[in-house]
Amino acid sequence: MSAHKISNQAPPADINGDDHSYRQRVAVHFRLSALNKSRLKTCMFFHYLLWLVMLSKLAPFILDKFNFFILVIEELEIPEPYAWEWIWMSSITVSIFAMDACKKNNIASLQYYMIGIVLSGYVPLIWSAALWFPDVWAYLFADDAPWTIIYWNNYPAGILWYFFIILPLQVHGFSIYFSFQLLNAWKARGTHMAE
Repeated sequence: MSAHKISNQAPPADINGDDHSYRQRVAVHFRLSALNKSRLKTCMFFHYLLWLVMLSKLAPFILDKFNFFILVIEELEIPEPYAWEWIWMSSITVSIFAMDACKKNNIASLQYYMIGIVLSGYVPLIWSAALWFPDVWAYLFADDAPWTIIYWNNYPAGILWYFFIILPLQVHGFSIYFSFQLLNAWKARGTHMAE
């Protein structure tokens, strides 16, 4: 008889399934967080690859500073680096903030990463694009000024740099986008900044 009494009672209000839509919404935020973390890490992987490409361009200058002489590298006659190249190379350090943010769901670290990518990633690339724009314009549109264009191994240096600049601009753009997506997911599920 006591079993019959229990079966006739209404279930408690907090477990009757009315919170089903809330549970679904939280699950979506977890899924979006995991997806955007993975995408951000992929962007950082491509950033590392581009960093290695730039490091190979700067290698002759670095080797010269340490008094290493490698004939094969010296014969390439790679031009001296510009200041923007060194600044962009420092952008790899801000990935520490992104890794910390992904590991701990730390909003503050993710915001530091985004600011760092803009300052050390975007700014030097835009600087470079502005620096090489006259050469690119002259090469593409001015038939009467080919002697003013800087060449490296018979290739216009400005065009080569523009090919490079396009890649990290895209990588940084996607990194910022996925970071915003992570911020929205973390804020929506009530994650607070880790101290």
